[in-house]
Amino acid sequence: MSPKPAPEATYEQLIALPENTVGQIIAGELIASPRPASDHATASSALGGELYGPFQRGRGGPGGWWIVDEPELHLGKDVLVPDLAGWRRARLPTIPRVPYFSLVPDWVCEVLSPSTAGLDRVRKKHVYAREGVEFVWLVDPIGRTLEVFQLRDGRWLELGAWSGEESIRAPPFDAISLELGALWLPETQEPPGTP
Repeated sequence: MSPKPAPEATYEQLIALPENTVGQIIAGELIASPRPASDHATASSALGGELYGPFQRGRGGPGGWWIVDEPELHLGKDVLVPDLAGWRRARLPTIPRVPYFSLVPDWVCEVLSPSTAGLDRVRKKHVYAREGVEFVWLVDPIGRTLEVFQLRDGRWLELGAWSGEESIRAPPFDAISLELGALWLPETQEPPGTP
């Protein structure tokens, strides 16, 4: 006799998680992760800052995008929280006042942590492909890398991978040059309180 499958996680279970966790539901499984560490948070914040001016505000770039930190996405039965997501304004003219987004973003960025890299690289990318997200960026703040993928015929095509301090142009934000070094914490840091 085969074991009875576990019941699917509910949204009520997700919202009941402690505030210091990020909850997601993938293929019926509730996944809770701690808030990101400083290298992760710094890379995400820096990248959002680099894209906000030229792509959301149109300062030094073409504008035409909404860039959002940690939006909750309801994609089919899955509930995902990427580190950053972007919608072209041609598809989303204004940001609605809602607790979550059900319109598939045009771009998502996952900042990899040792505890979530497998989830981001495999399970979440499968959902993004199924739902038709056009671009996925994977940022690894420890390895200091950026990988860029575009969905073509239902499969992810790697458009490029860069590392270190390179200055790059990466779709869909290739209208500007992005300095990867701005995303990383310094290699060596003095502990707090060191004179």
